[in-house]
Amino acid sequence: MSVKAYGAYTCDNPLEPIAIRRRQPGASDVQIEIAYCGVCHSDLHTVRSEWQGTVFPCVPGHEIVGRVSAVGGSVSRFKTGDIVGVGCMVDSCQNCASCAEGLEQYCENGFTGTYNAPTADEPGHTMGGYSERIVVDEKFVLKITHPEEQLAAVAPLLCAGITTYSPLRHWRVGPGMKVGVVGIGGLGHMGIKLAHAMGAEVVAFTTSDSKREAALALGASQVVVSKNKDEMKAHSGTFDFILNTVAASHDLDAFTALLKRDGTLTLVGVPEHAHPSPNVASLIFRRRAIAGSLIGGIAETQEMLDFCAEKGIVSDIEMINIREIDTAYDRMQKGDVKYRFVIDNTSLAA
Repeated sequence: MSVKAYGAYTCDNPLEPIAIRRRQPGASDVQIEIAYCGVCHSDLHTVRSEWQGTVFPCVPGHEIVGRVSAVGGSVSRFKTGDIVGVGCMVDSCQNCASCAEGLEQYCENGFTGTYNAPTADEPGHTMGGYSERIVVDEKFVLKITHPEEQLAAVAPLLCAGITTYSPLRHWRVGPGMKVGVVGIGGLGHMGIKLAHAMGAEVVAFTTSDSKREAALALGASQVVVSKNKDEMKAHSGTFDFILNTVAASHDLDAFTALLKRDGTLTLVGVPEHAHPSPNVASLIFRRRAIAGSLIGGIAETQEMLDFCAEKGIVSDIEMINIREIDTAYDRMQKGDVKYRFVIDNTSLAA
């Protein structure tokens, strides 16, 4: 079936209207009319070919919220009219040890991304959520129970939310723990909200004093300007866990020095250039760790959505018309958004 979308034919031209093909729902498929799609830095990097391997035409978007319009004959978990979500994955091998443990994001044969991944569907690679409709195997569709008036702000939970929730859960963040969140952007603002909701004492790190009040409003109990050596030193050796959401290359030693013995600094952003090599002695003499984390599996993403619905957590967003997407990309690169753009997909029909 032909579907209206917005995408790019080359990396150096603006996004434009494009007609794409979606498969007819198979036995295990769910067809979704997309209402909202969040805008992620990964979209920008991919469509502008800043990462290797972009296949054109490219239709980005992996923070998808919409309504079920059809289901295959074998589908048991969803029905027409349900409000659902789709995140960064639409398939995985389902056979490896990671998939068996519900960790599809670490699929040992490579998960199928919601866009720019090989597929049997036309045109041979997946097309994402900057479109009217998507068809996805029910195993990779998520139930959304937030109120309808919050659905646009739910969309970024499908990437920014799970990217921060998964490491917080894995390292068992909860009451009695002191947790740092580095960076107050699309990822960081979710990290602050989630860690606070989990009962931790949250300290936000920013390079800009102007973000202090915003971070406190999000749930941080303290804000540290990381450029201020005295403010940093005052927290030396006091953190159980630090979530670092900054994708730009920077000195990690400044943050590992803040960890307690056995504390962990977890990275969720991939820098364009490598971070400077960390001071190994700082790790060895306090048994500290630097770790990484990638989105989350389907079961954990559902857990995150349910947790957020229970706690009333959504992303802070700015809604845009699809024709504003290139301007949104430019603003996003400058950090000029609080904190996530979301596309109103009804604008595709105009």
